[in-house]
Amino acid sequence: MSAALGAALLTALSAALTSVTTPASAADCPGHPNALGTSRVLVVDPLAHPRIGAMQYRETLPLHDHEVVLSFDDGPVPKYSNQVLQILADQCVKATFFTIGRQAKADPEGVRKLAAAGHTIGTHSQNHPIGFSRLTVEQSKPEVDQGIASVSAALTDPSVLTPFFRVPGLSRGEGVETYVASLGLQMWSADFLADDWRNISASRVYELAMKRLEARGKGILLLHDIHERTVQALPKILSEMKARGYRIVQVVPATSERPATPTEPQEWLVHPHADEVPVAQWPAVPTFDFSGSVTHSRATVADLDVLSAGPSDSASLRHETAWPHAAGSSAPRNVAPALPVPAASLFEMPDPMPTAPSRHHVAGVPPVQSKPAARAAAIKPAARAVRLASLRKR
Repeated sequence: MSAALGAALLTALSAALTSVTTPASAADCPGHPNALGTSRVLVVDPLAHPRIGAMQYRETLPLHDHEVVLSFDDGPVPKYSNQVLQILADQCVKATFFTIGRQAKADPEGVRKLAAAGHTIGTHSQNHPIGFSRLTVEQSKPEVDQGIASVSAALTDPSVLTPFFRVPGLSRGEGVETYVASLGLQMWSADFLADDWRNISASRVYELAMKRLEARGKGILLLHDIHERTVQALPKILSEMKARGYRIVQVVPATSERPATPTEPQEWLVHPHADEVPVAQWPAVPTFDFSGSVTHSRATVADLDVLSAGPSDSASLRHETAWPHAAGSSAPRNVAPALPVPAASLFEMPDPMPTAPSRHHVAGVPPVQSKPAARAAAIKPAARAVRLASLRKR
């Protein structure tokens, strides 16, 4: 091979790679100076990150703040898909299309238009079955395989098809996830939706798209290129994204000639942990608002010495501590409070009062006795008299 021919081949290869990886800025849009454009191309390795999308997985695309990836499902449908393509072309925006195999067979020209415009093309099963989550691996296989085959057949260059797959209705399941992973495909979910598959107005699609984007600050937006409401909402969505400083990112798969964009593993995590923040944390202490509460200063090491001081540690006892104590208390801190010893007189019992005959004593009537004397006379003598009487009878 001559040096001139080798140089020509390298030039051609470089131009081909540049046409795929160089972003289309607003300045590159003839006749559209205010176009949103595509800020950069993100090259990803599907094997390193097989499942992405914050709605369902722990990883998502490593986007910077205010970066958006546009994705469209279920096409092509000529009536609406062609209008979506024109809107994106007017804004020089590149997106990812997840194409249904049956739709590709019905409109192969629509698939070729996607490729000609430089968009990323993935697959979305053959027939878009409902309830994909309930399918086994064997049931998932024909839907995935036939979808890929139908889209590939519609393309002039089948190598343009990417190893990106999105399950219909985001109905993830163990069967389809296992089979997709065995093929080396990257399973796409989404970060937020605009609900454009529902029977809502175009203005509502716009409102939901921007509201949810603002809540996240970045992410993968899922839309559908088969609805009139999406066609009507899309220009306003793109215009508002530009007004609020958002930037569009196109995603393409890595190849041997096109290495993956350097990223850190933490950038892919939906909820990354900062290095200085431990993974496991103690529960946060609730904040209480006590009206009129007083906050005392913290105790010091010297305070601990005072609390454990003995009676002879007079120097420590004279040390003023920061611990709160009862106001006006002058008692030493190491002396426990005690009641005075009771006097012995408190335990003395008074002598019984003597029984005296009444001045008004009547013959034949026993004199009135005090209660203690009466009680003694009624119990002890009577008991003894009964006992003696019983002995005499024996």
